[in-house]
Amino acid sequence: MSIAFDPRQIRSYVIRAGRMTPGQLNALETQWQRYGLEPTMTSVVPQTLFPTNAPLVLEIGFGMGDSLFEMVQQHLDMNFIGIEVHRPGVGHLLHLAAEAGVENLKVFCTDSVDVLTHCLPANSLDRLQVFFPDPWHKKRHHKRRLINEAFVALALSRLKPGGVLHIATDWVPYAEVVQETVALNTGFVACAPPIRPVTKYERRGLRLGHEVVDLAWTTSGKSSIDHEQ
Repeated sequence: MSIAFDPRQIRSYVIRAGRMTPGQLNALETQWQRYGLEPTMTSVVPQTLFPTNAPLVLEIGFGMGDSLFEMVQQHLDMNFIGIEVHRPGVGHLLHLAAEAGVENLKVFCTDSVDVLTHCLPANSLDRLQVFFPDPWHKKRHHKRRLINEAFVALALSRLKPGGVLHIATDWVPYAEVVQETVALNTGFVACAPPIRPVTKYERRGLRLGHEVVDLAWTTSGKSSIDHEQ
């Protein structure tokens, strides 16, 4: 059964209205039972969500889902969970997944901090990736930024030994803040960022002359995923 998490929590996003195409709406209605995960106060057991037990990757904020879907198809030997609050994006990803018949993908449509806190057990993730989170440029909005000390500590608790935290941004001042914030947590050590697909948002930023910065850290221990994959 779905639950309502604490509404007083400061969210790192604003849900913006977006018109859904018939295909996106149909995918939400017909494929959610197959791919969707409902937030509860009980942690899921990742090994029971997928046909095979494989390294688990969590992506926060997948947007329209095209780059995540590309990763899902390229890495059939890995399992993926995506989190997104933008329903058209969720519908689009479900449509792609259903057409391809992929079995290594599950999706949450709710707040990522709630999922990490309540729905995923400790030491369950091999990789946690956050690509182009909202930098909340204005100083009065900095409190909304997803990447803060509490989030970094939460991420560390959910990653396995040797797990990887991978963050990409096209806002250089935010990249500097992210580096400083993660550096405060001694549980992470900088490493080479994994190879990833180019996102739709990233292409737009590149056209506008933005500089894309990829940052990655690993926890102590040996990872089951090659960092430079």
